[in-house]
Amino acid sequence: MQTFAPKQESTDPAILSKRIFDLIKTEMQLVEAEYERQASSNIQVIDYLGEYLRASGGKRVRPALLILSNYVLDGDATKDNVIRLATVMEMLHTATLVHDDIIDNADLRRNRSSVNARFGNQTAVLMGDWLYMSAFETTVRERSLEIIDILTRLTRKMTEGELIQLTRIGRLDISEAEYFDILERKTAFLFSACCEVGAILAGAGEAEQKALRDYGMHLGVAFQLSDDVLDLTSETETLGKAAGSDLLEGKLTLPLIYLLERLPDLQPKLEKIMFDGEYTAIRREDLRALLRENGIIQVIKERADDYVTRARKSLDVLAESRYRSCLEDVLTFVTGRNS
Repeated sequence: MQTFAPKQESTDPAILSKRIFDLIKTEMQLVEAEYERQASSNIQVIDYLGEYLRASGGKRVRPALLILSNYVLDGDATKDNVIRLATVMEMLHTATLVHDDIIDNADLRRNRSSVNARFGNQTAVLMGDWLYMSAFETTVRERSLEIIDILTRLTRKMTEGELIQLTRIGRLDISEAEYFDILERKTAFLFSACCEVGAILAGAGEAEQKALRDYGMHLGVAFQLSDDVLDLTSETETLGKAAGSDLLEGKLTLPLIYLLERLPDLQPKLEKIMFDGEYTAIRREDLRALLRENGIIQVIKERADDYVTRARKSLDVLAESRYRSCLEDVLTFVTGRNS
């Protein structure tokens, strides 16, 4: 464990991102090499698609969380098993994105054509399945029933979340409770699993394991709340995917749930946007203005900050270190980013 020294405070996402990833630069390079290895195949089409997905990039937040959670408990994240499982988490995440893009008929992902848009839905479905199976094959080789159980439950919850969301497509009567149920299943449980598995690989005690599991869960909720705001307030070039797409795909997120509570007469216009698949009844910039005028963007940010506070509190049981400080930086980064 490196000696802890207090950091200079910053809320700039670019500075925080650099600080986080510079600390684990070597480990993330190992993850990238492992991802390339795990996504390769002697079947040419799989090898090509695997490389296409890996080269599409992404923030790699999830493997970074596993590595940081391992280090914060005096683990050694350069060990092969830690790198392998950090890579598994990114592959599971990538598989969900591939399947989500098919369901959403999305054309863009990380500023590149999505797999379904470029190669077709059938190829994308099978490639997503292959990524899932490859990830689980790697996990089984670790011979840890506890980790296998966590990832099995995780995959079931993510699938359930997608199915529940499908039953709500095009509906404007989504409750806040239903929204958070879907959010936790589709996003937060994966963050939580990354942190918990990192802790297990470091030999965590029960209290430490729970602390990092809870940290990841709260972080995941804050991350998705921030994403939902960005979908409505940012532009496609910044996001790397189609901005404003949630509503076009028939998904009602928390900002719009709150807006409808304040402006119920807006319902026919939102229904038309969902039906038309474009911002015809009301322009996206006008909708954004309504969200700001009614204080909803600020309310959502405050909700995200509340989950950040809970996540930070979860870390109290851990000793102060560069890695705990870095986990705190992650909290500030996810709520301050613009993509």
